[in-house]
Amino acid sequence: MRLYFAIIFIALNSAFGFCQSAEFHFLDKTTVKLGGFKEGEKVSHTFTFTNSGDIPLVISATKVSCTCTTIDFSKKPILPRDTSAITIHFDTKEKYYWQDRIVYIESNAKKDEKLRFKLYVEPK
Repeated sequence: MRLYFAIIFIALNSAFGFCQSAEFHFLDKTTVKLGGFKEGEKVSHTFTFTNSGDIPLVISATKVSCTCTTIDFSKKPILPRDTSAITIHFDTKEKYYWQDRIVYIESNAKKDEKLRFKLYVEPK
């Protein structure tokens, strides 16, 4: 009988453990559209978020298709209900007119996130 209760306890404990996850909750929109910048300027925008999950959120990687875009983020785990930020830096050197960049964020969250950064660059 004890073995039966032990098995049920372990099964229920495992099931509740599987339900826990980290989760992004961005405080603003995940897509920003910024005004005009002159070619050669460096532009930054910060996306602030909260970990609304039950376990620490760990960002493992970010991906972007252009070397003109760099990303800063905390390498430390973001505890549940803590706030952190991801900053995107964009170098407009040799970039013209509408620019559109998507940053893909890989983490231990339920789903990977993406941030979109649009801006207009006036040529020299």
